[in-house]
Amino acid sequence: MIQRNSDRGARAHSLHWFAQWIAPMIIELLTREHRNIERLLAVLEHELDIFDRAARPDYEVIRAIIAYFEVYTEMYHHPQEDQVFARLKLRDPAAAARIGDLAREHQKGADRLRRVAQAVDCVLADREILRQDVDSIVRDFLAHERHHIMMEDREFFPAAATALRPGDWTEIALAQSRHKDPLFSDAMEARFEALRKHILQLEQEAEAERQ
Repeated sequence: MIQRNSDRGARAHSLHWFAQWIAPMIIELLTREHRNIERLLAVLEHELDIFDRAARPDYEVIRAIIAYFEVYTEMYHHPQEDQVFARLKLRDPAAAARIGDLAREHQKGADRLRRVAQAVDCVLADREILRQDVDSIVRDFLAHERHHIMMEDREFFPAAATALRPGDWTEIALAQSRHKDPLFSDAMEARFEALRKHILQLEQEAEAERQ
């Protein structure tokens, strides 16, 4: 009997240690993905500025950015955030209420992304669409994404780190997708190769200007 209690205690201790390690790892991963998303938003804004000057932006890069949001952000990043938020609603309903309906915000972001994709398709197909309408659609997407990321960094992640219990983080980790980032990882997909090169080029140019 004493041995069984000892075994249970050891397992509980191991679980608690694992959760203490996994919680900051999950938040760090989500935060790192936010920084990567911000890099993509900066590239999209750069291409939009070119478009606004009546020049031709790199539409291959723009479409790759849209595809990244559709493939990785919507299918992997947001669902994991939704898992964390579901547990926050259980552990600290008041904090969750202050943050709002996260899943709905993610859906609204997906709707804005679709409008961006449709606007780009119209331009490429030479369908009638005003230049200022394209600018408005894309800038609306940029502004809302940046505001959403800022809110999650400042409010959502700290609230989750405080409120969630070890078992919550363990369940989130076990349900976590093993799919690797198709752009910002060693498993980069070929369709994003031009986008990665473009990001590195723009960042190198920006660094050169600062020196």
